[in-house]
Amino acid sequence: MPAMRTIVITGGTDGIGRYLAQAYAERGDRVVVIGRNAEKGKAFLERAGGHGVFLPADLGSLAQNRAVLDELRDSYPVIDALVLCARFFRSNRAETEDGIEATFAHFYLSRFLFGHELHENLERAARPVIVNVAGPGGDLSAVSWNDIQLTQHYTGGGALGQGGKLNDLLGVAFVQQYPTGKTRYVLVHPGVTATAQIGDYDRATELMVANLRRYGKPIPVAAAPIFELVDNPPADPLTAVIEGRRINVTGRAFDPTAARTLDALTRELITPRP
Repeated sequence: MPAMRTIVITGGTDGIGRYLAQAYAERGDRVVVIGRNAEKGKAFLERAGGHGVFLPADLGSLAQNRAVLDELRDSYPVIDALVLCARFFRSNRAETEDGIEATFAHFYLSRFLFGHELHENLERAARPVIVNVAGPGGDLSAVSWNDIQLTQHYTGGGALGQGGKLNDLLGVAFVQQYPTGKTRYVLVHPGVTATAQIGDYDRATELMVANLRRYGKPIPVAAAPIFELVDNPPADPLTAVIEGRRINVTGRAFDPTAARTLDALTRELITPRP
C-alpha cells in the first residue's frame, strides 16, 4: 500500500479543487485545504473522514497568506504536492487591505508566495510537484507592464488573462531560481469546466458564466489530467498542459527575461516597508 502523502490545495472548497481534495482524502492521503469559507471548510472535513485539514485564509491578504504559510511549514515538514486552484473573478476593480489590485493579489501573488515559501518542505518529498491551475500559453501582450495593477482600463477578463500569463512567468522564474531542485512545476489549463465559477459579476458577465456552467466539461473529466500530473510528475522542471496536451515552454510566451523582470517586481512589491 503506498505511503500517505501530504497534499496542499488552495481553493479546495469549490470546483476542481474541491473534487481533487475529496478524491485524495478518499485515497488515504492527508489533504490540507486552504479557503476563506468556514462552512465549506467544515463540509470538506466531514467528507474527508479524518484525512482532511482546513486552514481558513483570505488569499488576497499578504498577512493571511504569510500566517497560513507559517502554519504549513511548521506542521508539515514534508509536502508532496501543492495544487493551486484558488481564483475569483471580479467584473469591477477592487483593492485588497494591502492596497493591491484584488485579482493580481489573489490569483498571482498568493501563488508566488505559496510556491516559494513551501519550497523547502516540497524538496523533502520523494517526487514533489507544484500544479498551478491557471491557463498557460497566452501571449505576453496580456501583461500590462506599465500598469500591472490595472489602475487604468480594468476589465475582469483582462485581469484574469493577465493573471494567467503572470503565472506562466512565475513557473519560468521558479525553475530558474531552483535549477537543481527536485520540485517539478506544472502549469495546467483544464479547459472550460462546469464548476461554480465563483465571482463578483456584472449582469452581462453573469449570463456568460451561466452558459459556461451549462456547457463546460464535467469536473471529473477536467480533473483527470491533474491527477496524473500529481501522481506522476513530469521529468522536466517546467511543464505546461492544456486539456491534457503539453505545449512548448521555450518560446516567447515563456520568455526568461520577462520572468526575471516579473520576479524582481514581485519581490519589491511584497517586501515589507520599514
